[in-house]
Amino acid sequence: MNTPLLRTFFIGLLLGPALLIAQQDAMFTKYMFNTLVYNPAYAGSYEYLSINALHRGQWWGIDGAPTTQSLSVHTPVSERVGLGLSLVNDKIGPTGSTQINAVYAYRIPIGPGKLSIGLQAGVFQWRADWSQLSFFDPQSADPAYREMTPTKWLPNFGAGVYYQAPKFFIGFSSPHLVNYDLRKKEATEPDDLPAAQIYRHYYAFTGMAIPLNGDALVFRPTLLVKNVGLFGDARNARGRIAAPTEFDLDLSLLFSQKVWLGVSYRSALEAFDGRSSVDSGDIWASLNLRNGLRIGAAFDYTLSDLQSFAGGSYELMLGYDFSYQVDRIITPRYF
Repeated sequence: MNTPLLRTFFIGLLLGPALLIAQQDAMFTKYMFNTLVYNPAYAGSYEYLSINALHRGQWWGIDGAPTTQSLSVHTPVSERVGLGLSLVNDKIGPTGSTQINAVYAYRIPIGPGKLSIGLQAGVFQWRADWSQLSFFDPQSADPAYREMTPTKWLPNFGAGVYYQAPKFFIGFSSPHLVNYDLRKKEATEPDDLPAAQIYRHYYAFTGMAIPLNGDALVFRPTLLVKNVGLFGDARNARGRIAAPTEFDLDLSLLFSQKVWLGVSYRSALEAFDGRSSVDSGDIWASLNLRNGLRIGAAFDYTLSDLQSFAGGSYELMLGYDFSYQVDRIITPRYF
């Protein structure tokens, strides 16, 4: 396997002086346990303090493939206010990013549930080490790579809305509201040459809990839709939206409020440049222990052309719910 070539592919796909722009935010198969990373309005949606850590290794077997770690903490501080903190560290080839956000959510009772409006603010750090790449042409020929170890510190702001009832939820969010250039174009470069940017990402998700045998067996379908350039702010050199709208469809069963077993499918709502954007089929499991500890794992089987080279993707999850401080939870936790 040509490692430098693969790394060059990843950079061109994600962050280079792009003709293509793919999803830049990290993806998670167990997104339903990591919602705060996508939507700040989720803060305080539990009746207690909740902590969740997750590690993802994507396209296992390919050197330079994405690896991601996330940590989220959130809690209600009053009947209507929730606070949280989210941290995401992502690495792909010679590039990496770290973002940390403080989260505030205001929750309004509506009908059987609560409508939450969330805001977040923090810092986003992007970094690269181009010395890890092999260049076919002299490095000085491309202005994007003249600085060997570029680093950018950028402020970040995000917002979201989230409605949750005992057996239903729906939400919409953009965790990055501001587009940023990752480098300044030089005077000799054409005005219409796109430079690498951090683009807005949009997330819409919904799901429900359907009891099949009371609390002993509950069916939970969920759907997450991810978009770049919803309002035309992420286009490639040909002036088209540079990433397909992706979706994650998940079907899971909860046994006796303790064991989650799920399957999911990740693809796109449209093809990109006439090619299919089918990504993976996934399986996952999670166990809720009596002391509040939550553990889980997931495996993605790659369905794209990368399947010939990659052994799939995996996730490991560890969480803790301080529910032992609550004498009685009125309704079971499904979301």
